[in-house]
Amino acid sequence: MPALTRAEAETRARLIAVQHYTVDLDLTRGDEVFGSTTVIRFTALADGDTFVELKPAVLHGAVLDGRPLDPATLDDNRLPLTGLAAGPHELRVEADMRYSRTGEGMHRFTDPSDGETYLYTQLFLDDVQRVVAAFDQPDLKAVFEVAVTAPRAWTVLGNGVAERTGEAEGRWRVAATPPISTYLLAVAAGPWHSVRTEHAGLPFGLHCRRSLAPYLDADVEELFDITRRCFDRYHELFEEPYPFDSYDQAFVPEFNAGAMENPGLVTFRDEMVFRSAVTDTERQTRGMVVAHEMAHMWFGDLVTLRWWDDIWLNESFAEYMGYQVLSEATRFTGTWTDFAVARKGWGYDADQRPSTHPVAPAPEAVPDTASALLNFDGISYAKGASALRQLVTWLGRKDFLAGINEHFARHRFGNAALADFIDSLAGATDRDVHAWADRWLRTTGVDTLTPVPVPVPVPVDADGGWRLDVTQQGSRPHRIAVAAYDRAGADPAQLVLRERFETDVPANGETPGARPGTRPDLVLLNDQDLTYAKIRFDARSWDTLVAALRGLPDPLSRALVWNAARDLVRDGELRPAAYLDVARAHLPYETDIAVVQGVLGFARGQIADRYLPAAERPGALATLEALARDLLTREDPGLRLAAARELIAATADPGALRGWLTEGALPGGPALDPELRWQILTRLSVLGAASAEDIAAELASDPSATGQEGAARCRAALPDPEAKRDAWARMFDGDTLSNYLFTATAQGFWQPEQLDLVREYVPRFFPAAVAVAARRGPALAEAAGRWAFPVAVVEGAVLDLGEECLRTGDPAPTPALRRRLADQLDDLRRALHVRSA
Repeated sequence: MPALTRAEAETRARLIAVQHYTVDLDLTRGDEVFGSTTVIRFTALADGDTFVELKPAVLHGAVLDGRPLDPATLDDNRLPLTGLAAGPHELRVEADMRYSRTGEGMHRFTDPSDGETYLYTQLFLDDVQRVVAAFDQPDLKAVFEVAVTAPRAWTVLGNGVAERTGEAEGRWRVAATPPISTYLLAVAAGPWHSVRTEHAGLPFGLHCRRSLAPYLDADVEELFDITRRCFDRYHELFEEPYPFDSYDQAFVPEFNAGAMENPGLVTFRDEMVFRSAVTDTERQTRGMVVAHEMAHMWFGDLVTLRWWDDIWLNESFAEYMGYQVLSEATRFTGTWTDFAVARKGWGYDADQRPSTHPVAPAPEAVPDTASALLNFDGISYAKGASALRQLVTWLGRKDFLAGINEHFARHRFGNAALADFIDSLAGATDRDVHAWADRWLRTTGVDTLTPVPVPVPVPVDADGGWRLDVTQQGSRPHRIAVAAYDRAGADPAQLVLRERFETDVPANGETPGARPGTRPDLVLLNDQDLTYAKIRFDARSWDTLVAALRGLPDPLSRALVWNAARDLVRDGELRPAAYLDVARAHLPYETDIAVVQGVLGFARGQIADRYLPAAERPGALATLEALARDLLTREDPGLRLAAARELIAATADPGALRGWLTEGALPGGPALDPELRWQILTRLSVLGAASAEDIAAELASDPSATGQEGAARCRAALPDPEAKRDAWARMFDGDTLSNYLFTATAQGFWQPEQLDLVREYVPRFFPAAVAVAARRGPALAEAAGRWAFPVAVVEGAVLDLGEECLRTGDPAPTPALRRRLADQLDDLRRALHVRSA
C-alpha cells in the first residue's frame, strides 16, 4: 500500500480536524475476516478534497453526509473524499477486514496447547487502516468509542474500561478515550486469563492466554508491585496526572515488538510470562519494559509527535525514563549496568553503519511513513536515551524535570515537535539548550575519548602529580566522570578507587586537569556511563585491566570496560582471541548477571561464530565451555542458569548433551525446564545427533506455542539436505508460517557447523527475501532480513551478492528489507575486516 508522505499529511491537517470515531467490530465472522464499521465525525476547515485510509478484504459501502460513495473509487488503501465544503461532515464505512498472521493489524492466533483463539491489534505505525477506516496520521487526534461483538466466552479489552452490554450476547462497549492518535487504538479479545486489582482509584489488570495462567499467577505480585511503584514514581516526577481511565497490561502471542504503549491497554510479547527459569536480570528487563511503556502514557500518548521525524520524543524518553524510574522505585537498582551491557552497544553499532541518522533527523529525511519505520532502531532508543542521560548530567535534574512538566502542560492531548520540546527546556534553564540540541540531536556518529595521563613537574619534597588530557575524536561536548584506580598492595588483583571527579570535555579536543599524587594504575573515562562515546585506554591502564579487571568494585564500571573491549575488537584494535583470554581470566569471578550474559553473548555470537576463522572456532568454543563450567560452580542461581545456557551452546559433545537430556539436569547445574530442553535438542540437531523422531517426541511432551517454535528451529537445524530444502520452502515458497514460526525456522537454518551444506542457499537468499518481503509486508521483511540472512557465512561472496541486490535488484527490495540488508552487509564487512586485521 502506498506510504503516506509528510507533505500529504501536512496538507490534510490544514484541511480537516477530526473530532470522533465510532467503531464497531464483529469478531464472529470466521477465521479469515472480521466486520468493521467506522463512523468518523470531522470538520473541513476549507473547501477541498482529501482521502481516508482503509485496507479491506471487501468494502461493503461508504456514505459521506448521507451520500453513498462508489466503492470502486478505492485506490489501494485510499478512498477519495471529494468536494468537501467547509464545515462538519460524517463518514460511515462498512467493510470486512482480514486477520493477520504477521503481527500487523488484527493478529489472530490459535493456541496449540488448548485450541483457544486470541485476537489483538498492533496498529503502529500506519496499520490502523487494516482494522478501521481512519485519517491515519499522528496529528489528527480524536476521541474513539469502540463496540465489539465477540464469541460469548471471550473477554474484550480496549483503551478504556470495557463492559458487557445487554444489547446482545457477546456484545461489549469500551469507554470513550480522550483525544488520541489513530495508531494508539487498541482492542484485544479472547478467553483471557485475567487478574485485576485497583490502585490510586484506577482499575489495573494483567491478562494472558489461559495456557499461561499458572506462570502469570506465579508473578502477579511482582508485576503489580512494579506497576504500582512506577505509577507512583511518575506521579512524583510529573505534575500532569495519568491521563486515562484504567491501566491494563496484556501479554499477547506472536507480538513483533517488545511491547506497545496503547493508552490504557499496553500489549507485551507473552514470552515475558516466564514458562521457564530466568535470571534476575531478565526479570529486571521485564520490569524496565513495564516502566518504559508506562512512561509513554505521557511521552507519546498524552503529548504525541506531530510527524515521525520526532519519534525520539517517544522512544528516547521512554527508554531513559524506564531505566531511571525502575532504578528509583523498585528493588532493581542496577538498571544502568544492564543498559550499558544490553543497549548501549546497540546504539554504538547502529551509529557506525552507513544507515545511521541523527536522533532527531531533519524533516526532509523522513518524507513518508515507510522511511519513518526504518528509524525504530538503536539510534532512536539507545543513543537517544544516552543523550538524554548526558543532558540531565549537563543541565541538572531539577531543570530537566521543570522543562518536561512545562512541555506536558503546553501540549497535553496535542502534538509537538523537537522545537517545542527544546523551547520548554530552555525556559527552565540559563543554559543554551538549543546549541546542545544542535550538537547532540542533529548529528550522527560516535565520539571516541582517549585518556592521556601525563606526569607534571613538582617540588622535590612533594608526592608527585599528574595531569589528565583527553583526546577526542568527534565534535560533541561531554560532561563525564573520571575514575582513578590503584592496584591494591596486598592483593594486586584488586583495584582501589583513589578518586572520582567530573570534568567537561570540550568539542575542540584536550582538557587539561592537574591531579595530586602519582599517576594511577587505571584511568577510566566516562565512569558511571554518563555520556555517549566510545572510550579507549592508555597502555598502562589496559595492562592493569588485563591483570585486574575483576578487581573493579563497581559493576557499572566493569560493564563500561567490557563495552570498551568489545568496541576495540569490532574496530580491529584488539584481537578476538585476546578478548577471549580476558573473559576466561575474569568472567568466572563476575557477580553481575547482566555483565556475564553480555560478555558470553558477544564472545559466542560474534567472536566465535563470526570474527574468528572457522579453523579457530572449535578452540574458542572450548574456551567458552570451560568458562561456563567454572560459572556453574557459583552459588547464584542466575549465574548458574546463564552458565548452563552457554555450556549447552558451546559444547560439541553429543554424548554429553544426550546424557543431560536423559538425566533431566546438567551436572552441577539446574534441572532442565522446557527452554533448556529445547536448547539441548537444537544443539543436538545442529551436530547431527538428533532425529525427526526425537523432535516429534519432545513436541508431544511440550505442544505449546513455544514448543512449536522449538520444533521448527530443530527441524531447520538438522544437517540433512532434505531438512534444509523443507525449511527453505516453508520460509520462502509459501505464506502459511506465522511471524514467529518463520523466525524460528530461520534461526535454525544457518549454522556455522554446516557451511558446506548451506552455502548453496546463499545466492538464493537475496531474491527469495525480496519476494517474501514484497508479498508479506514490513514485519516479515524485517524477519527475513534479520533472521534468515546467512549470518554464519562470513565470506566475501555474500557481500558481493548482497551489494548487487541493493544496487541492481529487479524488483528492488522494499524499504524495510533494504535497510535490514544494508545493516547486515555492513556487519559482514566489519567481520571480514576483523578477520583480516
